[in-house]
This record gives sequence, structure tokens and C-alpha cells, in this order.
Amino acid sequence: KPFTIEGAHGGLFDAEADSLDLSDVVGFEMETLMRREAAAAPALSYLFDRFDGRFDGRPTFLILDEAWLFLDHPLFAERLRDWLKTLRKKNVSVIFATQSLSDIQSSAIAPAIIESCPSRIFLANPRSREAGVRSAYKAFGLNDRQIEIIATATPKRDYYYQSSGGNRLFDLGLGPVALAVCSASSPDDQKLIDRILSEAGLDAFASAYLRAKGLAWAADLLTENPSHDPVKGTELCAAE
Repeated sequence: KPFTIEGAHGGLFDAEADSLDLSDVVGFEMETLMRREAAAAPALSYLFDRFDGRFDGRPTFLILDEAWLFLDHPLFAERLRDWLKTLRKKNVSVIFATQSLSDIQSSAIAPAIIESCPSRIFLANPRSREAGVRSAYKAFGLNDRQIEIIATATPKRDYYYQSSGGNRLFDLGLGPVALAVCSASSPDDQKLIDRILSEAGLDAFASAYLRAKGLAWAADLLTENPSHDPVKGTELCAAE
């Protein structure tokens, strides 16, 4: 009964037909689902089966953002361990992102994650030299010099790449428009986005957003080139 339309989880499970279509790009917001403990396991089992059916040899990215959500759930953690070891044979690359290395270090599948992710990108972190944090970087094979590089790197600009082929600090080199569009992740940015969407609407959003960010010249370019679709935002990054 909990999984019927009369129950608490009917909105997720009770339907006359399966309406989930897996297109070329599909995204799932998992945080709310993971908080619904009784619904998480059956929902994840269903999604796992659909994903496995989609992994048919076509080049595919499986991107797990805010991965601490998944590591805390035993069902997801076990499937993730299996994916990390087997999906390469199906032409799938797993991209595993987390804000804190300690999330991985404390996970039961930490050895599988570290072993199966040969290419790693570390964000700038001035706290990486602290004893408790340093140990997490050491677990990923970084030496004292590399940890120092990460500690002195510039946030949201510098990134440290580690792989079997070599290691290097690199600058992503984004200009002001790309930064305004691609790094709008703070709570204040989200509030600004919501306000502009409410006031300007979807069609005029990109221009109004750029003006709010002090980039009137970029907004003028959108007005002068109406053939571009500003809502997608991709032209803004590419134009730079």
C-alpha cells in the first residue's frame, strides 16, 4: 500500500505505464529521494536496472555529483563499487565528485574508489595542510609538495590534475562571462537566478542575468545576435 497512489510513495511508483525516457542527457536530483528512506531502496533498484540497460557500449559519462549522498546508502555504495570495476568494459566513464575527500576516506568502498579512479582533479584547498585533512590527500598518493601546491592554489581558478601519466596544476582560464554562467553555485547566486526568472521570465533571463552580474556588454551582444538561444547558456561560454 505505501507504494500505491493511496500511500506515501505513490507519486513515485504508482502509474499505469513507465514514463521514464532515457535521452542522450538525463539528470536526477537525488538528495530528496535519499532522504525518503523507505522509498530510496526500491527507487534505486529501478534506476540501476534502467541504467544497466542503457550501458550498451555507446560512449557514456556516469556523473555522480555530491557523492556523499550515495556513499551513505549501503545499496548505492555497493552498486557504485561494482560500477567502478566493471563499467569500463561497457565504454562508460564514471565521474565521481565530492566536496570533501573525507567522505571517500570514511567510506567502506574507499579502496575501490581510489583504485578505480586513476585520473583525479583536486580543487584548491587552503586547509589541505592541516593534519586531519592532509591524511586524506596522502591516501590518494599525494606528497607534501603536491599538498602544498593545492593549499596555495587559487580557488575557482586553479586545479591540480593527478594521473599515471603525470601531474600538473592548471588554470581553467574562464573569462568573466563564462564564470558568471558556469560558477553560479552560491546561495546568493541561486536567489538572484530565482528573482530574475520571476521578474524577467525565461526568454529574457540570460540578458537580465548578465546585466545583474555587471556584464552589460555581453547582454548587448545577445540582443544584437537574436539567432542565438541565450537560455541554454552554451553560446555565452563559447563566445569567449
